[in-house]
Amino acid sequence: MREIFTAEHEDFRRTVRAFLEREVVPHHAQWEKDGQVPRGLWTAAGEAGLLCFGVPEEYDGPGVRDFRYNMVVAEELTRAGASGPGFSVHTDIIVPYLTSLGTEEQKRRWLPGCVSGETITAIAMTEPGAGSDLQGLRTSAVDKGDHYVLNGSKTFISNGILSDLVVVVARTDPDAGHLGFSLLVVERGMEGFQRGRNLEKVGLKAQDTAELSFTDVVVPKENLLGEEGQGFIYLMQNLPQERLSIAMIAAAAIEKVLDLCLEYVKTRQAFGRPIGKFQNTRFALAEMATEAHVARVFVDDCVRRHNEGTLDAALAAMAKWWTTELQTKVVDRGVQLHGGYGYMLEYPIARAFVDSRIQTIYGGTTEVQKEIIGRSLGL
Repeated sequence: MREIFTAEHEDFRRTVRAFLEREVVPHHAQWEKDGQVPRGLWTAAGEAGLLCFGVPEEYDGPGVRDFRYNMVVAEELTRAGASGPGFSVHTDIIVPYLTSLGTEEQKRRWLPGCVSGETITAIAMTEPGAGSDLQGLRTSAVDKGDHYVLNGSKTFISNGILSDLVVVVARTDPDAGHLGFSLLVVERGMEGFQRGRNLEKVGLKAQDTAELSFTDVVVPKENLLGEEGQGFIYLMQNLPQERLSIAMIAAAAIEKVLDLCLEYVKTRQAFGRPIGKFQNTRFALAEMATEAHVARVFVDDCVRRHNEGTLDAALAAMAKWWTTELQTKVVDRGVQLHGGYGYMLEYPIARAFVDSRIQTIYGGTTEVQKEIIGRSLGL
């Protein structure tokens, strides 16, 4: 039992688990072949109350500012092996930009659809020539009075194919350094906004990840999110929550791998007995169990601090790099324990292996997280 949750959270967990078992698990293998989930899944999730917990009631949201609900969704998706639905990207990362920065008109225009699942969101930061180095972004937006003209390209955009709203990081002042970036909301159907191919990835096969291009896209000034020139600062303010969301997935994935391995070593026979009876196996699982517990305590504490408003960028960076690096180590050990079967994609451990590798890269690489931490130490 984890003290972080109340009875209400556990009731919600049962709702999420039932939804995934009914609406997701039976279809996920096909979605991995398709490279995306159907739009109908999003509206079903909205109807079930699984999206956008922090959106206020006046915009049709639950109005619940409690990140533990986000945590439950992330954990249950991971437990089910459901890497396709981009619910956490939508709820934890993108919609908070709209709720915190949007004008009254923008909120009334966009948020109800985000809550219902009819409006799917994405954020476009990474470019073909710039990833972790956000100040190297080249996408530009030229001020034309009542609108901007947006040009550039983005890549590795989660929810990119299905998205209806894309928060685009663009350079509005080429001479202002980090104060030269702004956030523009590009809507489906705007002329000059095109989606490239749905990228074929090593893992996360059912999650649509796209290339996006913008050619002389006319973006009305009404679609400027927040203040012009403050985009980089807004990103820095929101990235800790994004990194915590990734750490929550990592901690849940480590526990899932431990469960898979425990189940396997109790039934797999070698030399006349279950492989779990061998000391090497017990020692390996003892280490994994300990690491899973440490990760869980760490992440739960970070979520508690986040709810209290005391999670800073450095601690979020610690959680992100440490849990994701641990995830890749634990899942690699899990494959080894499974032997040849661990290399077969029909086994969940193999899918966990390929899905885990991106965790140390997106949301800022491990190296970037360590740089953030190092600077916080006055180095």
